[in-house]
Amino acid sequence: MNDKADGGDSLLTVVVAGGANLAIAVAKLVAGLLGGSASMLSEAAHSAADTVTEVLLFTAIKRGEKPADRGHPLGYGNAAFLWALIAACFTLVVGAGFSITHGFHTVFDGEELSDFTLSYIVLGVSFVLEGVSMFQGLRQLRKSATRWETRPFALLKRTSDTMLKAVVLEDSAALAGIVIAGLGLGMTQLTGNTVWDGVGSVLIGLLLLFVAITLIRANASLLLNRSASPVVERRIREHLEVLPEVERIVELLTVLIGPNRILVAARIDFVDEATGAALEAASARVERTLRGEFPEIREVFLDPTSSAEDRI
Repeated sequence: MNDKADGGDSLLTVVVAGGANLAIAVAKLVAGLLGGSASMLSEAAHSAADTVTEVLLFTAIKRGEKPADRGHPLGYGNAAFLWALIAACFTLVVGAGFSITHGFHTVFDGEELSDFTLSYIVLGVSFVLEGVSMFQGLRQLRKSATRWETRPFALLKRTSDTMLKAVVLEDSAALAGIVIAGLGLGMTQLTGNTVWDGVGSVLIGLLLLFVAITLIRANASLLLNRSASPVVERRIREHLEVLPEVERIVELLTVLIGPNRILVAARIDFVDEATGAALEAASARVERTLRGEFPEIREVFLDPTSSAEDRI
């Protein structure tokens, strides 16, 4: 797996999710307007927010792919985190805000429901489409987890691929939201009390609120130059330690400079025989080895450090 493949997987995941959410948003809006259901309108707002989120995530991918220049020597990878943060804020304000306020309005003021069948059909079709999008996200997540020899959801917690994280979390929330909307409609139909539909709308909003806050925290952390995961750092250290030119790793630092992009800085005690031109050649070989084994590594800075210097 290379970095281009990772970027292609993320782009495909976002496109699939965006296409599914756009179709679902329109269908839910029609069903909500015709049936008068607060839960269906909240679900329409949910899917609309997800659609705009996918557009912003697509922008994040494209912005992050801009090559480095003199003004941005480490590239534009962090732009992806910024746009993903904006997308999460949009979900918070539009999706969660509308669903919660509209739900409370329904609970206290009531509503008139006229067509349950159309809403059930739209929810069923939406569940299938969201499931397709979710499958693509989970497929990419499992693929990455296998490579890093970790569990998928442990990787999801720490991954710098904020696009993948957003799609998986939002699709999970979308599937849960559909179930909540269906239960709200079902209880309203059984009891004749529209409060259940309003409660469903509020719960959908709270679900969106949780997802949005989770994504905002994750992207804010990535914007603050977070280190790579302990698993990645361990793998990099293990590869360095077995190289014949390396005597000891004095210090290893990693910084995430974009989705699946890592800067590595290391203070290395090379073997005593490596002097002058040999030391330069050894440093070059170490850098080539790291880049070849870890395509995510974009920049490598090595500081040759002797044991004597380390003891001072």
